Amino acid sequence: MKSVKKLFRTFRETTVGSATCNLLLIYVLFTVTRIIFVCCNYALFKDHLTAGYFLDMLVAGLRFDTTALLYLNCWMLLCFLLPLHVKERKGFYSVMRWLFVIVNFIGISANLCDCAYFPFTGRRTTWSVLQEFGGESNIVTILLNEALPYWYLFVTAAAFAFILWIGFSSPAEMTSPKKKSLWRYYISQVVLLLAAAALTIGGMRGGFTTAVRPITISNANQYVKHAVDASIVLNTPFCIMRTLGDKPFVERDYMPIEEATAIYTPVHIPADSVQYRPMNVVVLILESFGKQASARGFMPFVDSLAVKGRSFEYSYANGRKSIDGMPSVLSSIPSFVEPFFLTPASLNDLSGLAGELSKNKGYHSAFFHGAENGSMGFQAFACSTGFQQYYGRTEYNQDARYHGDDDFDGTWAIWDEEFLQFYCDKMSEMQQPFITSVFTASSHSPFRMPDRYKGKYKEGPTPLYACISYSDHAVQRFFEKASKQPWFSNTIFVITADHATAADDPEYITDLGHYKVPVIFYVPSMPELCGVDSTRIVSQIDIMPTVLGLLGYDKPFIAFGQDALNSQPDATHAINYLPSSDYYQYLEGDWMLQFDGEKVVHAYRFKEDTLQQHDLCGKHPAQAEKRMKSIIQQYMYRMNHNEMIVK
Repeated sequence: MKSVKKLFRTFRETTVGSATCNLLLIYVLFTVTRIIFVCCNYALFKDHLTAGYFLDMLVAGLRFDTTALLYLNCWMLLCFLLPLHVKERKGFYSVMRWLFVIVNFIGISANLCDCAYFPFTGRRTTWSVLQEFGGESNIVTILLNEALPYWYLFVTAAAFAFILWIGFSSPAEMTSPKKKSLWRYYISQVVLLLAAAALTIGGMRGGFTTAVRPITISNANQYVKHAVDASIVLNTPFCIMRTLGDKPFVERDYMPIEEATAIYTPVHIPADSVQYRPMNVVVLILESFGKQASARGFMPFVDSLAVKGRSFEYSYANGRKSIDGMPSVLSSIPSFVEPFFLTPASLNDLSGLAGELSKNKGYHSAFFHGAENGSMGFQAFACSTGFQQYYGRTEYNQDARYHGDDDFDGTWAIWDEEFLQFYCDKMSEMQQPFITSVFTASSHSPFRMPDRYKGKYKEGPTPLYACISYSDHAVQRFFEKASKQPWFSNTIFVITADHATAADDPEYITDLGHYKVPVIFYVPSMPELCGVDSTRIVSQIDIMPTVLGLLGYDKPFIAFGQDALNSQPDATHAINYLPSSDYYQYLEGDWMLQFDGEKVVHAYRFKEDTLQQHDLCGKHPAQAEKRMKSIIQQYMYRMNHNEMIVK
């Protein structure tokens, strides 16, 4: 045993041994953060996670950890193996220790951050997420409010920093080689350096042969049985590095374009018989109002509108984040691969409800969001999609009827109750017809509400649910005021969520459950348009063509959705994207297909198999797969070639 310890100590004191021990330490810490990740999000995995399966994923994760830790530590390998011969390296390796701790602490901290952030996005953090918050002037306040509930992760991070410091290995101090052995030293170090370089390149790529392409996020799918589990295999530094500079719109050639457009086309041509009617349009996008909150009774007023208006049993979001919701709802643009806001296509010529109605029908248009102007990129997108005016926290503070920043929640935005009253007042000042939209904010973490309401609403599994009840009350007060306005009876109201949120009921933690949101069309002058439709499949991208259909809009336009009220039930469909696994998810008829870009990898009868327990891949209808491919193919082409408007 003593000889083994001596041999290990001798190996550790060499440059190769020290570098190896440092890398092994990072492997161990990355694996521990993966275990913590699963523990923090156990509710999302518990129904299918077994000890053997989890162990398999831990082993598979080492492949992705290798890439990440080599990117983070290639500088260390270079510095350790360069053929330097100095009389004493103590100062040199002291600097190396500091760099080692700082660089790897950042990587480990990124993994720990996702332990808390994952439930809200369903994916490991990518470069696009960092871009999403890059423009927030109060980013420090936001991060502190978001992070405080997870104090134990800060303690864990501090412990890991200490382990990195004491665990760092450096070669033993050495004197310069004697002249006669100097050439041997140089040759051995150069050989070691070249070998390390080759191994490092192979490790970064995920393989050594020319047939192996660099591994990407999607490679994690080959090690998992459920799409959500890919996030266990992955690590956050890997996901950020692999998405730097990504081009999200890779053109597909599944079929000839003539065949694709015959199966499906995003170009909507109105019938000659349509009769245009100039009604107002009001779109409420409610932060985090997923269907689980409805099922548990936390949004009673919105649920009442679902009965007064037309709602749908099978209705879904097209993305998992706030910046996914706005393009889907207002411009019928689904979120594929990366949020549309953060892609080069966001600079394309765009249209949407506001653009079509303002340009072609003389509507007045305005977008409302109670956060600081410019927050989340909403103002930029509102402008690009055709809204003429933007009302944010700045405009609210300038309105003498309200209390300015006294109504600010301290983190994100003006309280929903006050801002929705402001929204109603501003519409009453607008000339009809108008198209407006508001994006609420109070039902967002850190889940605060005005002091006067604390304790009034019942608690749910998380603080979010009481905040949803508060926001639901704010929506009720908005409609109470709006119903007294002269424009109310001539208005189409649309109520939906930006995305669903973290859930714990089995039905809502599946790949499909993560996207269940209400989609409601409420038209006071059309009492016949009421009740819940259980025959059609509807998603956020259907809102634009459905509203234009209700208006009898007589101009051609581009939208990736369908008219949810006038399409035949068996022709309706929905499509979204699973960021955790890089799968497209497509619904048609009774079928849900999961598609990796090349082939269908899972298929379920989602209406009866609500927990996705019976994979029927290979038995799904060929026509559904063809329609899905046609949608993806035309979407990618139009995004890359700036063909999102009718020219």
